[in-house]
Amino acid sequence: QLQLMESGGGLVQSGGSLRLSCAASSGTLHYSAIGWFRQAPGKEREKVACISTSGRGLEYSDSVKGRFTISRDDAKDTVYLQMDNLTPDDTAVYYCAHNAFCMWFGLPTYKAREVWGQGTLVTVSS
Repeated sequence: QLQLMESGGGLVQSGGSLRLSCAASSGTLHYSAIGWFRQAPGKEREKVACISTSGRGLEYSDSVKGRFTISRDDAKDTVYLQMDNLTPDDTAVYYCAHNAFCMWFGLPTYKAREVWGQGTLVTVSS
């Protein structure tokens, strides 16, 4: 059974960078579309990026487009979220999640297929 684990969170100053990693602690990501989501205190969870199984399909929210880059390394069975030019508004717990396709995230029909990691905290100081 697939289990996901995020790493790479921490405290960074505004304008700085972090790279988050999503790896499978059990199973493999080879058949997964992986989405990165974040949830700030008092706010709804937001999908910030997604990468398809092949790696050719990429999606970004408007709030991170041009600053965040999602990628996958199949040899390492890991998906990354490179976050540059961070601002305090990026402070949140970041989660990676699996589904078969990026477009399936959030759809009630396919919600049962989602697998989520435990999250990693990113704090951006001003």
